[in-house]
Amino acid sequence: MPLPRNVSESALGGAFFRLKTLRLSCMLFAAFLLINLLPNRIKGDSFAIYAIAFAAVLEAVAAVYWKNTVVKDLASFTLALLIVWTLATSKFNLLREFLFAPPGKVLRQFILDYRDLVRHIFSSLRLIFNGYMLGLAAAVPLGLFIGYSARVGRTATLISKFLSSIPPIVYIPYGIALLPTFRSVSVMVIFLATFWPVLSGAVSGVMYTERKYLDVAKNLGCGKCRTLFRVVLPSALPHIFTGCNQGLSVSFILLTSAEMIGARSGMGYYVNYFSDLGDYTRTMTGVFLIGIVISVVYTAVGRLQKYILRWQA
Repeated sequence: MPLPRNVSESALGGAFFRLKTLRLSCMLFAAFLLINLLPNRIKGDSFAIYAIAFAAVLEAVAAVYWKNTVVKDLASFTLALLIVWTLATSKFNLLREFLFAPPGKVLRQFILDYRDLVRHIFSSLRLIFNGYMLGLAAAVPLGLFIGYSARVGRTATLISKFLSSIPPIVYIPYGIALLPTFRSVSVMVIFLATFWPVLSGAVSGVMYTERKYLDVAKNLGCGKCRTLFRVVLPSALPHIFTGCNQGLSVSFILLTSAEMIGARSGMGYYVNYFSDLGDYTRTMTGVFLIGIVISVVYTAVGRLQKYILRWQA
């Protein structure tokens, strides 16, 4: 049975758009290969073969997932970035070679230091996990019970707004004085960065629960505890996840800042240590590593949120 005319045209239009974006990534990949044929204007080897291999992998991924517009757009953006980066460093030497290494050199550093990088990643993620999960475990139940009373909820909202406006990093001197290790101080800072936004989100979510849902639960004979966890909690989850996302964003900022101050491991420590030594190739490697890890974590949390809140669709 033939498809309706409008459906066929829509499908053809979508396929044409996907092929067009795939062609863009192919053109950028070809342009990158041609650019690497130009002579270098920097001292030493630019290790362009690493950048070419990375670009080839990107283009292969874009070809495999040619139906996924996000993957193709991301591949095109990365290839364009590689082109600009290569031209500004190894080909025309527009940037200071001491501070800005060409892409091939940075990618090579990822391979050479991958053992240390993995160790620093796990060190940072372990700190984030400990502080973040402690913040969630304390803020969500407390926010549910506080928000269940409108009077207490309004007062708690004002108090949490005041306390959350204080940057948690200012508590580091007190943490160093009171806690035994700098690691425990970092966990405390991440805990505070997570606790207040999640608590505020939980209280707001409970207070904005529609009255009709509570009335239905009451008519069905549900007790307060059952109503709180079976009716109020699902209704408050969107607000709670908003607080979770805010807390996660601030936690990563504070984590890298704390690691740069006094830690002996972690992604922030890696960047600070090699910048002090003047090794800016490794410094750039650490900066890109932080961006990659945070993006992966945000994506994972976003997928988890989408799965848990799938009933909203």
